[in-house]
Amino acid sequence: MHTTIAAVASTAPPLRQSSFSKQELIACGEGELFGPNTPRLPVGPMRMVDRITWIASHGGAYDRGEVRAELDIDPGLWFFDCHFRGDPVMPGCLGLDAMWQLIGFYLAWSQHKGLGRALGVDEVRFFGQVLPSVKRVTYQIDIRRVIVRKLIMITGDGTLFADGERIYAARGLRVGLFDGPARMGGMTLTSGIE
Repeated sequence: MHTTIAAVASTAPPLRQSSFSKQELIACGEGELFGPNTPRLPVGPMRMVDRITWIASHGGAYDRGEVRAELDIDPGLWFFDCHFRGDPVMPGCLGLDAMWQLIGFYLAWSQHKGLGRALGVDEVRFFGQVLPSVKRVTYQIDIRRVIVRKLIMITGDGTLFADGERIYAARGLRVGLFDGPARMGGMTLTSGIE
């Protein structure tokens, strides 16, 4: 059988983008990057990522995918003024939320549909803090598993670095996708994934 190069090229899966700019992440928050009914990033100051420098379905600690991303730190960021007066530090919960944001983004990038929600984390450890003197936060997300059943759920581990120094580590981060807000009520971590 004779197969032309054009025929082989047309059957190959489309290449997925491996990095995303701040403008593209803002478009994700508006629902414009991956289309309707896909996970979104938060908009405005709750988006804790300025760029994704690498995303792939391979690699990472478990060779099941990884995301690397960055947030530029400016002493004028909103949380430094209120957390805490006279002792400014980035709230740890915002770094943790950034990891959930990135795991949810991985699901959208992987072409899964639904509204994304954080479902939990097994362990979080803090080794330092993000102060206004930090220039850049870097996130490393290692995908452990993507479950595609009645509930689509992803698990992974994340690390936050401040100017190259390991500051937070989270194990067992979980994000699920739902058909809509009404479907989220009464859903438990194990519902639909037996």
